Amino acid sequence: MAALQKNGEWDKLGILMTGAAQRLEKSGADFIVLCTNTMHKLSDEIEKNISIPLIHIVDATAEKINEENFKKIGLLETSFTMEQDFFKGRLLNKYNIETIIPDQKQRHEIHRIIYEELVKGIISSNSRKIFLEIITDLIHQGAEGIILGCTEIELLITNEYTNAKLFKTAEIHARKAVEFALE
Repeated sequence: MAALQKNGEWDKLGILMTGAAQRLEKSGADFIVLCTNTMHKLSDEIEKNISIPLIHIVDATAEKINEENFKKIGLLETSFTMEQDFFKGRLLNKYNIETIIPDQKQRHEIHRIIYEELVKGIISSNSRKIFLEIITDLIHQGAEGIILGCTEIELLITNEYTNAKLFKTAEIHARKAVEFALE
C-alpha cells in the first residue's frame, strides 16, 4: 500500500480497496470502516461500488469539531492528506471548517516521521518536539484545535505534551463505528 501511494498509483489502490469492501459486504458486513485517513481519498470510489454505508472518518471528526464550535482547524497528516483536497475539501464544503496545514518543510518532516519512525513503532522525543513546534505554529496561525489525522501520530502526541485541543481521528472514528453498530 505504501509503495503504491508513494508511486501515485491510486487507481491500483482503488481497485484493491473497493475489492476488499465488496468482499466484506458479500460476507455479511453491515457497514465499512476504512481505518486510515489517507485512504479516504478513495472513499467516493468505494461508496459507489458497495450498497452498505461507509463510516467516513472526516464526517465523524467534523461532528466532534462542530461540538466545540470551531471553524478553523490545524491538520497533521501524511503529505497526501495535507496537500490534496479530499480531507480538507470535505471539511470545508460539507461542514464549513477551514483547514490550516503546515508549511512545505514542516509537511515533509511530518511525512518522514510518520513513515520512517511511527509506522515502525519508533517514538522519538526529538520528533515529538518537532510536532509540538508545528502545533504551536498552527495555533499562532489561528487554528482553534489540531486534527491528529494519521492514526500513528497519536502514539507521539497526547494532551500530556500540549494544551491544544486534539482531535484524534482513530479514536473518533472507532467510537462512531461502535455507535453506528449499536444503533
